[in-house]
Amino acid sequence: MNTRQPVVTDSGAATAMRAGEQAEIELKLLAPQGSLEKLREIPVIVQHARNRGAFRRLETVYYDTPERLLFQHGMSLRVRRTGKHFIQTLKLLPNIGQPLTRRQWEAPVDGVTPDLAQLPIDEVGDPVKSLTNDALVPVFTTKVRRHARQLDLPDASVEIVFDEGTIEAGARHEALSEIELELKSGNAGVLFDLGTQLLDAAPLQLGTRSKAERGYALAFDVVQPAAKAGSISITTEHVVDDVIALLVGSCWHHLLRNHAVAEKGSDPEGVHQMRIALRRLRTICALFRRDIPSPSFQAVNSEARWLMQQLGPARDWDVFDEATVTRLVTAVPDVDLGGLREAVEQQRKSSYGALQTVLADPRCSRFLLSLGHLVERRGWRNEIDSEALAVLSQPMPALADKILARSHRKALKRGAHFRRLNIDAQHDLRIDLKKLRYAAEFFLPLYATHAPAKRYVKRLARLQASLGSARDIASTRILLDAIRQYDQPALHLAIGAVAGWQARDQMVVAKMLRRRWRRFKATPAFWGR
Repeated sequence: MNTRQPVVTDSGAATAMRAGEQAEIELKLLAPQGSLEKLREIPVIVQHARNRGAFRRLETVYYDTPERLLFQHGMSLRVRRTGKHFIQTLKLLPNIGQPLTRRQWEAPVDGVTPDLAQLPIDEVGDPVKSLTNDALVPVFTTKVRRHARQLDLPDASVEIVFDEGTIEAGARHEALSEIELELKSGNAGVLFDLGTQLLDAAPLQLGTRSKAERGYALAFDVVQPAAKAGSISITTEHVVDDVIALLVGSCWHHLLRNHAVAEKGSDPEGVHQMRIALRRLRTICALFRRDIPSPSFQAVNSEARWLMQQLGPARDWDVFDEATVTRLVTAVPDVDLGGLREAVEQQRKSSYGALQTVLADPRCSRFLLSLGHLVERRGWRNEIDSEALAVLSQPMPALADKILARSHRKALKRGAHFRRLNIDAQHDLRIDLKKLRYAAEFFLPLYATHAPAKRYVKRLARLQASLGSARDIASTRILLDAIRQYDQPALHLAIGAVAGWQARDQMVVAKMLRRRWRRFKATPAFWGR
């Protein structure tokens, strides 16, 4: 994440408001009800606060069209009342790799209704450009008692805000209790230092949704969609240090965007995408730690592995339900699968209940904060020798060649005597191939002119998918054992149908695996200069 953007300081706030655009860099922490009073007085705040701060009552109305055009374009429009003053703000969603940074435009308006003429329409673009004030309607309101204090720290100035109140949408209400840390000037790493100290003082949770996103969910039952990893624009001009920051920042953003989806359990893809982000993150640690043996890579890998394990049961039951049970309902309509579906759903609910506890745990928030801190402070530079430091300053292409060649050799060695590999050995090969595939995808922009590159990645992905299917079949046997405890004859008949169906699948997958392994082995490398 590169948060080194122009930041509005106190002295420049009025100018920025007239000019319009700001770059807001903000970290949000959710607090248990009734805990804010204690947190206002922790030592780090008392020691660095300019004064006791100020309490204000804020009432904010969010606007959109009846069709929610702004929301669909990743925008939120609000008018906030403070005393006799009204401020209109249009915000955009964060860019990939910059989850704390939001572009926004602010302007004073005459009343509680928005005035689109006060926005730089050409700069903001669609859909605002084609809207009129009459097209907007209020969609929800926040009512907050805010306590704000300015903290002057050694390398940054931060505004810390304690918000307590409600989000209201018609007859619906949702309590709001949170802390916002907004960077006014200096290094954004301070936000993570402060966040960690606040976590030490209370069981806080990293907030991954804005007030606007929570409001839309409350007003319209909007289900936040799962998000896939964003593209990473690595070029031949980037040095290794910058590439690591881009890659880790992208994984961090990927995790944050899917955290609330996984926690709510509304979309199985949320858990899946979190696991992908964690696998990519662990791959980055594995790819770079040989040439840059930083302890931070080991620490990140350890916590990422822990969180992946916590996500595992929910993902296993999701896959079983989607890939096996749902397919069988269509394929064998004469078999009563009602008992099986009910048993699987009970297991899914149980696994998601346990997962919600984990995602709300301060350990998870601490891990997510540590990733942001790692990127902003470039923590992999710490505790390494001069030789490794020199690698960080080198252009990326040479190291990319080296990493890809090394990963390719390891995979081929692991897959030697492919026909003799048992399911555990195939799983180990699959892990190595995943690392190789992620490495190839990470560095693919460096080889844009190499025609064989995409073919290599495509064949690798197909082989990995077949190995994944073989692993899912093996995992299903473990899951079936977990539901055999239910003493229902129809259920046991359904379990038998699943076992027979998967025996057939296993033969098909085994044949496909051998063919795809041969094709992959025959695919020439696309790296090397």
